[in-house]
Formats: sequence, C-alpha cells, structure tokens
Amino acid sequence: MLRVYKIGGNVINNPEELRKFLKDFSEIQGKKMLIHGGGKEATEYGNKIGIEAKMIDGRRVTDKETLDLVTMIYAGLINKRIISILQEYSCNAVGLTGADGNVIPADKRNPNPIDFGYVGDINPIDINTDFIKLLLDNGFTPVFCAICRNKEGGLLNCNADTIASSIAMACSVQDNVDLTFCFEKKGVLDKNNVVIQKITPISYVNMLSSGEIYGGMIPKIENAIMALNKGVNSVRICSSKDILNEEGTLISKEY
Repeated sequence: MLRVYKIGGNVINNPEELRKFLKDFSEIQGKKMLIHGGGKEATEYGNKIGIEAKMIDGRRVTDKETLDLVTMIYAGLINKRIISILQEYSCNAVGLTGADGNVIPADKRNPNPIDFGYVGDINPIDINTDFIKLLLDNGFTPVFCAICRNKEGGLLNCNADTIASSIAMACSVQDNVDLTFCFEKKGVLDKNNVVIQKITPISYVNMLSSGEIYGGMIPKIENAIMALNKGVNSVRICSSKDILNEEGTLISKEY
C-alpha cells in the first residue's frame, strides 16, 4: 500500500497548522509521499516585488518572471521548510522537483485556447516510478514541489494537484494507492458550508453547472476523478487536521 498526500491552501503559510499536519503525516506508517503547493505564499511574495498573480479557472498563468518566483518559493523556501520539520519528527524525507532524477517530465501546455505561459502538462506514463520506488524501498519519504522540467532543459510550473494525481496513477500500476488532498477546509463544501460526503462524476457535473463548485476546487476534483479512472484505489479531500481519521469528502465512481 502506498499513500499519496497533497497539502496546499492556507496551511502552507500557517506555521502552526503546517507543523501539526507534518507531525501527523510523520506518524503514518508504511510507504508514503507528499506533494505540496504554495500558491498563496508565492502570490504574497510576488506582490512584495511587483509580480502580480493572474489566475484563470484556479490555475496560475506563468510568465518568465513568475516562473522564477514560483521556482524559488516552491522548490526552495517551502520545500526545504517542510523537509526540515519532517526530519525533526524522524521522517527521513527527501525534497524533490520533477527535474530531480528525471522523475516527472512535462510538456509545455498548448497555448490554445488559453496561453498559460510556462505551465506544464504531465503524462503519468512518463513518470519515473523506478526512481520513486528506489526511494520508498530504502526508507525515504519523497516530498515533491510543483516544479517540473521540459524536454529542452527548462523548468515548468505544474499544478500540484495534477502532480499528486499523476504520481498516484503512475504508481498504481505496481501498487495499491490511496490519494488524499489536504487543505484548510473540512472537505468540499456545499452552499451552506456543509461538507459534501461523496461526489461522483455525475454529481460533480451538476454542481459545476450550478456554480456550487468553482475556482481552485475544479482542478482538484477533476484530478481526483481522473485518478480513480486510472487505477487509484480511493481519493479523499479533507482538512489537514483529519489525515489520521476518515473525515472529509470521498470522490467515488460509485453512484
């Protein structure tokens, strides 16, 4: 069994919440890995130096300046902060980008119909699962940020939810994989801020058309559904405080 966790949202730049999550994560037994975002912190640093964030449907448009910014924040500041805390809790973590070990190649996204700039799309088939397995089998916990490489020696900004689901799909060929998306909310919330216990592909389409699901939740759920369709055992969206229990929203193919 392999457990893949993605942490994002306001938890990343909240020292107390991040430390609580990482402590709980370190207590999870067996093979596991972590993928982290950091968009909010990148936006805050960008505002300080005059690089304004532009978002379309919850996805960041990445020009050259923004690419340099997110690489420094994701691969540097946030990744090494997480690694240091995990080491404190005796979790032997290794911080990685998709370029390290040639583990996650990506292709620059087609500029039509929307030009997202230096943003990468990932094919799970291209993921170097042998490298991941080597780390896991030797007791290391991989921690990936959302920076990957293209095939021309450049870097690309990739959606962290996409990286998590792509890794989960790739590894599911050789292992049973559970995927969990964690952030500050208790799960996917309805219009009354009540947790939706289960989402299926059909109910997602209905909630999307009604506007009940919008923004950054769109790629999260779409990645979850895609992962289920490609062999991942289960997908859960929950609070960073609930990774040791079963709370949150279950994304399911069952109707």
